[in-house]
Parts: sequence; C-alpha cells; structure tokens
Amino acid sequence: MKVTVSSGNNINGTLVLPLFEGTTSAPNSAEGIHTALKSQINRVLDDGDFKAKANTTMSLYGTDGGKAILVGLGKEDKANNNTYREAGATIVASHKKSHGDEMTVMFTTDDIDAMTAFAEGMMLRDYSFDRYQQSKDDEEKTTLAARINCGESAASELSLAIDHATAVVSGVHLSRDLGNTPPNDMYPMAFAEMAEAWAEDYDHVNVEIINYEEAIRKGMGGLVAVGMGSARKPCMVIFTLNGQHSGRHPVLVGKGITFDTGGISLKPGANMDEMKYDMGGSATVFGTMEALAASGHKGKVVGITCMAENMPSSNAQRPGDVITTLSGKTIEVLNTDAEGRLVLSDGLWKAGTDYDAEYIIDFATLTGACVVALGHEATGLWSNDEDFRTRIHETSKDAGELAWPMPLLPAFEKEMTDSKIADTRNLGAGRWGGANTAAAFLKQFVPQRGEGDDAEDIPWAHMDIAGTYWGAKTNKTVGHGATGVHVRTLVKFINGE
Repeated sequence: MKVTVSSGNNINGTLVLPLFEGTTSAPNSAEGIHTALKSQINRVLDDGDFKAKANTTMSLYGTDGGKAILVGLGKEDKANNNTYREAGATIVASHKKSHGDEMTVMFTTDDIDAMTAFAEGMMLRDYSFDRYQQSKDDEEKTTLAARINCGESAASELSLAIDHATAVVSGVHLSRDLGNTPPNDMYPMAFAEMAEAWAEDYDHVNVEIINYEEAIRKGMGGLVAVGMGSARKPCMVIFTLNGQHSGRHPVLVGKGITFDTGGISLKPGANMDEMKYDMGGSATVFGTMEALAASGHKGKVVGITCMAENMPSSNAQRPGDVITTLSGKTIEVLNTDAEGRLVLSDGLWKAGTDYDAEYIIDFATLTGACVVALGHEATGLWSNDEDFRTRIHETSKDAGELAWPMPLLPAFEKEMTDSKIADTRNLGAGRWGGANTAAAFLKQFVPQRGEGDDAEDIPWAHMDIAGTYWGAKTNKTVGHGATGVHVRTLVKFINGE
C-alpha cells in the first residue's frame, strides 16, 4: 500500500473518516466533501445510526457517486496511538471491491503520531501471502493507495514519519513472509541464501554464514546436535549493520528452527504443519535488520540467527545424549523437542563473547508453556536486569506488541543446573513453570563482560514469542499466519523512541 500526504482538501476515491463516540456531524475540516455526501454523513451521525465504537465501520454511497467509510475510534478519553493503528488496520480488513483502490483519510486531530499510527495500521494489514496460489482469470489484483489530508504546517513532518513507518513495515512483512514460507522451501541454507541476496541491496550491511562443517570445528555443539539429524544441515547466519562503527552496540539473537518435528521425542501429528513457524525468532531478527537498514539507521547492530531443522533419523540426537556447547558447558538432553534452547545456547554465547554487546535480546517461539500462561495476547519477557526489562515492556506497549514481565527466580536456575552428569539439563524437573525454566536455562549461556572481580552482567532479555508470532487472532494488523511481531518494538527500542 502506498500512503501519501496532502495539505489540500480534495478527495481522491473513497473518503475515510475516523470518528470518536459522540460525534454528531462531519468535522469542519472536511471542506472537500460533496454537499450531498456530507449531509448523508451528518444524518447518519445525528440519528445515532453509527455510534463510532472502536473498530466498527459503516460504508456510505452518495447519490452523486461519492463514497465514504466511517470508522470508529471509541471513547476519545481512552484513545492512544494503538487505537488509531487498529482503526487503520480495520479499514483495510473491511475493504470491499466497491470501495475502489483509492482512499482519502481526513482526521479530526492534527496529532502527527496518531495519524502516523493510522497509516501504519493500514500498511500492516495490507498483506497477503499468496505466492503459492494461482490467480483466477477473473481476479484483478489491485494495489491500495491512501492519501492523508492534513494542515499545511504538519504535512512535511507527517510525510517523514510515514516514510519511516513504511520502511519499518517492510521489515514486518519480510518477517511474515519468512514465517509463512513452507518448510520444503524455507530450510537453513535457504534462509542463509536469502540473507546474502538481501544484503546486496545495502552498502552498509554484511552477512556471514557459518555452515555445518565450520560449526562443528568451532564447537557449536547445540546448533550441531539439533540439526545433524536432517539432510538439510544447520547453519548460523550473522547480520551486521554499519559494521564500520566501533563501540558497544545491540546484539539480537533468533531461534531459527525451520521445521520442528520434535526429533526423536516426536511431536503429535495434529497441527504439526504449523511448525514451519518455529523459526519466528530468526524471522524477527531478519525483519528487524531490514527495517533498520531501510529506515537509514546509523548505528551498529548485529543479528545472530541460529538455523536448524529438527528431524528424527538414524543420526539424530537422542534423549540421554550429553552435548558440549560453544561455551564449553555441557547439556544433558532429556527431550529432543526442547531444541530451541540448544541452538540459542551457542548464539547467546557468541553474542556476548565475539561482540561488544551493549545488550543482548533473544527471540524464540520457545515454549507451549508461555502460551498457556499468556495466551496469544502477550509475549513472555525475562531479563537479568530489571530496568532493562521495564524499558522493553514500556516500548512494547507503545508499539501495541505487548511483552509481559515474567520471573527469573533462583529456584528455576537451580532446577536447570541439577543434572547428575552434565552442567545443565534441557528440561525442567516437572510440568510446572516450563517457560520460566526455559528462560533460566538460557541465562546460563549469557556470558559476563570482563573477568574476575571486574566481571559484570551484560543486560540480556529473552522474549518467548510462541503465542504472539502465530495464531494471534485478536491482532487486528494481520489476517492469518505469521504476525511479524516485535520488529516495530525493536526498531523503537534501538532508536530510543
């Protein structure tokens, strides 16, 4: 979708009016509306036929050919940027062929952030994954276009804000594409080759691939163990944006299981087709790197994606194996379906030892237990730094991608380091607190900065997106499948917004 800004009052195509509850007439600023259509809008509002409750719509077709869509924002005193974002998404979700492919949006506010959020919502929702479907002969693919009318004093600032939002949305859509691609086409080296091809479009981006043989030589026991049972071997893909800069910088780490059968600890067959989205963490990292690069971010950022396919075979890892990770720490493998934490153990250690990390954030569709705890409404958020965790939580709220603080208690760490034969175990002792024990396991592989008495923790956060990257039906910005969650949160956080 192309969104532009105009300081004029002309209306191209269908008029879109976002309105609050209690509105009884069209806004005075809507000077360009044809008299007959404006009268129809006023009559509908004055009679209470459209109450403007949040995310409700009404289509009006004037006798002179003018068309309008009224969209509700709910109560004005409860409105925030997410209200506008969801309303924008609602417009695209409810779009019909009769509305045409051009829209003009007129607001009752001159708030730049609110108008940008509305545009962002439209662009986020204007997404489909149809590359595997043949188009029907009678189907015409239309490209939606929206123009936002605003005051002349706001036009320049709003244009810049929407250009930035457009770049960020490109990263969200890339993340969705990666998560939606079938596993026969999205496997570890296919992801790596996509990353290499993508990097060619940017002068300030570098992509490094650590293949299977090199991962063995480097001692990446977690990554190797998970992926060695597949004919399509694992790899690590490292993105560097603005690598010419020195000094501390953010490092992002993603779990990238391109398909998860559970390995020898085989999953039930029901819904196993959805396990193509188990690389959502790496898709989030890749999408974020695209959003940052496309929006012209000037600072250095590194993304590490740990790619593997978890398959059962004669040479797959077994329950009972003990593996040695990049850190030198050993892991007793009690269940091969707790595999995401194994690949992350190598990614986290590399993030903290090979790079001057300002902070490390990992993203993983890690546990069903997190979905049990938080449903599809919020991402689980753990951290070794309370202030750092709070900052991420607040940013996620502003972005409309809620990450909820979860406990990282000593008891969970003790449970995950209680193996009788290894340094750690990849499974908790029982059913309870499974998302918390997984986070406690990951903490064992976040290195400290410095040595001895001078050692200090690198700020680290773990975000379990198992419930929010897929199946989030209440997420109004996406219709089906992968959501691309937290690309926007990350861009805001890294930019200090």
